[in-house]
Amino acid sequence: MITIYHNPRCGKSRECLAFIENSNHKFEVIKYLEKPLNFNELSNLIKKLKLKPIELIRTKESIWIENFKGKTLSDKEIIQSMVDFPILMERPIAVNGDKAVIARPFEKVKEII
Repeated sequence: MITIYHNPRCGKSRECLAFIENSNHKFEVIKYLEKPLNFNELSNLIKKLKLKPIELIRTKESIWIENFKGKTLSDKEIIQSMVDFPILMERPIAVNGDKAVIARPFEKVKEII
């Protein structure tokens, strides 16, 4: 089953969800702004993505700029910033088992199907 971490207000996220809906695969939608991930869930997701935590940050978000930009943060502090402010998490993220991608562009989902 595919899981998509989705923000309905994001056009790229809506494109990804539409692609998954049309793919004939079972899927689950997690609106991560309504149901934020905890520290362990986010850490596990980052491992599946095979990224450093900073690579999952939306560095142009005003929350990042106002509170974190220019600071030297540990990986744990970066993960905690996304737990505290889920809007900082890049989107959409699609997961299938132990594989995950940031689906920008949405066609990247094909890598895990």
